[in-house]
Amino acid sequence: MQRRHVLKGLAAIAALPAIRPTISVAAPFRRVRPGDSGWPRAQEWEKLRAEVGGNLVRPSGLYSACAMDAGGSDCASALKEIGNPFFIGDQAGGTQVSGWLNAWVPQPSAYAVAAHKPEDVVAAVNFARAHRLRLAVKGGGHSYQGTSNAPDSLLIWTRPMHAITLHDHFTPQGCSMAAVPAVTIEAGAMWVDAYDAVTTKGRRYVQGGGCMSVGVAGLVQSGGFGSFSKRYGTAASSLLEAEIVTADGKFRTVNACNDPDLFWALKGGGGGSFGVVTSLTLKTHDLPEFLGGAGMTIKAASEEDLRQLLMRFVDFYASILFNAHWGEHISIFPDNRLGISMSSAGLSGEQARAIWQPFLSWLAGQGSRYAFTPHIGSDSARSYWDVEAMRKAGSDGIRLDDRAEANPVHAWWTGDSDQVGAFIYGYDSLWMPRSLLTPQAQPKLANALFEASRHMETRLDFNKGLAGGAPEAIARTRDTAMNPQVTDAFALCLIAAGGRSRYPGLPPAHDQKAAQDGARAVDRATAIMRALAPDTGAYVSESNFFDTKWRQHYWGTNYPRLAAVKAKYDPEGLFTVHHGVGSEAWSGDGFTRRA
Repeated sequence: MQRRHVLKGLAAIAALPAIRPTISVAAPFRRVRPGDSGWPRAQEWEKLRAEVGGNLVRPSGLYSACAMDAGGSDCASALKEIGNPFFIGDQAGGTQVSGWLNAWVPQPSAYAVAAHKPEDVVAAVNFARAHRLRLAVKGGGHSYQGTSNAPDSLLIWTRPMHAITLHDHFTPQGCSMAAVPAVTIEAGAMWVDAYDAVTTKGRRYVQGGGCMSVGVAGLVQSGGFGSFSKRYGTAASSLLEAEIVTADGKFRTVNACNDPDLFWALKGGGGGSFGVVTSLTLKTHDLPEFLGGAGMTIKAASEEDLRQLLMRFVDFYASILFNAHWGEHISIFPDNRLGISMSSAGLSGEQARAIWQPFLSWLAGQGSRYAFTPHIGSDSARSYWDVEAMRKAGSDGIRLDDRAEANPVHAWWTGDSDQVGAFIYGYDSLWMPRSLLTPQAQPKLANALFEASRHMETRLDFNKGLAGGAPEAIARTRDTAMNPQVTDAFALCLIAAGGRSRYPGLPPAHDQKAAQDGARAVDRATAIMRALAPDTGAYVSESNFFDTKWRQHYWGTNYPRLAAVKAKYDPEGLFTVHHGVGSEAWSGDGFTRRA
């Protein structure tokens, strides 16, 4: 056929009326917000209120009174407690962090069920599912990622559930395993409550968080590290049984024998993704005779002196401290300081001082190059979290919840005070593989720590990597949903920057440029450390809000299995949190399902 005939034919076709097929495209599923046509009517909210025993509340921002009247008494009362994590946690609209630059700000839910029993949680879950509501779940409210905070949502707030029960002999329901000592902790309890019951009063140990005001349930679901994790493993690795309300409104008791896939997912798969945990039963362990630590700040006279100090300490750690006795962290600062804050388990004060003596002797032999004052010791392990005794002794190591109605054991470590209400500029974490402690790799590690610290304080948390720890602790942790890299890491590298509280209602605490500069400095320092271990993962609870590789970094090879559990127990995605399992199917605010 000649070309002109083809063109003529095409012209004729073009002249015909356009015929387009009719394609029906379903609108994406959207949750409803206040003001939408599907938002529950007032009488429906009242029905829910009656079903949960009147415990339906309208949360407000922590400092909304200050936004309305900065000079009023209500604002003054709230400001008085701005540094008290227990006050913040006792507010339905409270978050322990006051936001993250360009990421999230605290915004209260439209309604909250203050759950006092599992039946309240069941009612709230069923109501949210029936009315297409965005759900948020909060216990302690410590999420750096803002996952216990969602505007226009229904909040399930477990803080009122905080009972703790000790068991001399516990066997998970439906299992035939031998009974072990254990503790059952409701979802609203904090670790100071658990330590008081288990250690101070019960003379045993439960692996939990280092920060005493952190919620028990959230920490376990994210994996959970404490000062002594190298000896006992993650908090999740001691989980024996959990009670949880799933998206279908069913109350389940899960363990290795009942719903074992869901049970495994709760051991480090992240909070707020699989259901609402109402209680956890954790194995307790024999308490060592001593718990203690070693602390000092070493000021180097020059950058070259700091380089030499880091080389010496890395070698000292690898050869002497890389074992189940030692945890906690070191920090390297831009002004040429090395901060050491290490914990010890199972060592007397004399033993601990003898272990550190070679390092201290080396420092002393360097003349004026280093200034330092060491503090090394141990005490009875039972007294480690004895708040009443520390209160009577006037200890400056803790701060007390001094409200008239406060629980007398509610206190937090003085060293954690700067975290209360902090506003995050930037934050990142990465696990450091044990291969970096070999003699050949130590110079690279020391140099990277130095170079990163030129941009931002760079910290190694040795207790947040289990390599070098007790074999049984590592074995238990391998049977959790965390990124398997945690068992091959000797430490978690943490790099962060932030400023004073920036809750809505408070005046700005910093200028925008300083915040942006801090965020960029975190990124530069992290890039230096990541070049050492480019394929390493990150800890879900302490990580970068903007991490595009979060599935790989948080869970590694475990993510496909976690996704399958999510699809089984929450196929419609009722539970959605930022960078949680299955969240890739939803918009960033959790309201619209992606095509």
